[in-house]
Amino acid sequence: MKAFCPMCDEIVRNLGPQPIGRIMAEHGLTPHDLVAASTEQLTHKMVARACKGRRLTPNAQAKVLAALNGATQQQYRRTDLFTY
Repeated sequence: MKAFCPMCDEIVRNLGPQPIGRIMAEHGLTPHDLVAASTEQLTHKMVARACKGRRLTPNAQAKVLAALNGATQQQYRRTDLFTY
């Protein structure tokens, strides 16, 4: 289910800070650390948008998730990182 703005009939794209930002802080990770740990084409912009709460495509979410799991050596799920 997508969040809509009832006043403007548009999808809400800015969803506020996401849990991924807190998780990265707990592990002392920066966006550069995730980009370096990624085996896919993950950009600094994708990571920054994920932390700020800008809506990402499922494909971009999967890239961020894989990079975080690789960098932390833990098994997070998509629902652990994003509230949408």
